[in-house]
Amino acid sequence: MLHLIAYDITNDRRLRRVAAICEDFGCRIEKSVFECDLEDAVYKRFWARITAAINQDSDSVIDYPIGLLDRKRIATLGVVKR
Repeated sequence: MLHLIAYDITNDRRLRRVAAICEDFGCRIEKSVFECDLEDAVYKRFWARITAAINQDSDSVIDYPIGLLDRKRIATLGVVKR
């Protein structure tokens, strides 16, 4: 399943760690937005690593799962890196 991951991390060290994890699993769309195409087992590993990397009292990570039907409706303009 395709996942759009967006985050806001308040500490530079954790920010770099979260970005590195996202780069391991997907493609950067914007500075803090990644597109990750992950099967369920891989997604669980990804989410566990993200959970361990952040401070849940000050950071936020949002996962927007995109199903197959929605995926076909994704529209893009301009330079899109995938």
